[in-house]
Amino acid sequence: MNAIEITGLYKQFSGKRMTKVDALKGFDLAIATGEVFGFLGPNGAGKSTTIKLVMGLLRPTSGSAQIMGMDAGQAKSRRHVGYLPENPAFYEYLSAEEYISFVGSQFKMDAALISRRSEEVLKRLDLWEARKRPMRGYSKGMVQRVGLAQTLVHDPDVYILDEPMSGLDPIGRALVKDIILDLKTRGKSVFFSTHITDDVEKVCDRVGVIVKGSLVALDRVENILRNGVEGYVIHLQLPEAVSRSFAGIDMVRRVNSVSEFYVPCSAFNAFMGEVNSSAINVVLVETKRRDLEDFFLSLVRSDLES
Repeated sequence: MNAIEITGLYKQFSGKRMTKVDALKGFDLAIATGEVFGFLGPNGAGKSTTIKLVMGLLRPTSGSAQIMGMDAGQAKSRRHVGYLPENPAFYEYLSAEEYISFVGSQFKMDAALISRRSEEVLKRLDLWEARKRPMRGYSKGMVQRVGLAQTLVHDPDVYILDEPMSGLDPIGRALVKDIILDLKTRGKSVFFSTHITDDVEKVCDRVGVIVKGSLVALDRVENILRNGVEGYVIHLQLPEAVSRSFAGIDMVRRVNSVSEFYVPCSAFNAFMGEVNSSAINVVLVETKRRDLEDFFLSLVRSDLES
């Protein structure tokens, strides 16, 4: 059984002057149990709409979504879900401690477990010292961390997070990435939207890219990075008198006695064969690859220009 399963999901809204806007154009997506899945897309692509449909906050025009085998429209499907909306808003007169206790009570946790889990998650998210202060005095980053704390308190099996790093400083982002990786080791499923490709690259198993309501790419992160190798920067230790060209590849630059060459993938074997036959010392071989950001931007630009 998949943690989340989306089938033919299509959503149309009414626009101005009786127009119709296709926010989602119908796509299938399955997120496995224990998988961390990153959902990438530019602003307005349909990420938050998809998440609201999965959470049962919106009804699809057609298609369906399931959580742990149950229809997303049923309240029981959300019993084992931790959900963070894009712009979390809380009862600002409550303290973080009071709010997390309230969330625990909604999931029918007993008082002793609520107390223990509240302490754990508030400490984990560096909110312990501020736990008794009203949330009206919290910074945006602290409010975001309260939102993450309330997804964790009942220890759900599935986490659905809409822009979880929004408003966080580098320390907060690193903390959230550590939490996601810890959830992964514990076999939890995490589905989160973002526009920060570096976060996806570091924590996700797979990534999907949505543009203008359509899922335009879906693959494992490791495959995207492996297929993105474009060439190599090879550092050779060359005396001044030695030729600075191998297999037709000229030197890019020289620093002291080390010469650098940029070698396309297609020329790598010939280049290294000539270097080895010349008994030249190889100091370093660096892979030059297209990263996830380059992959994402190429998809978005291609689709927007079409």
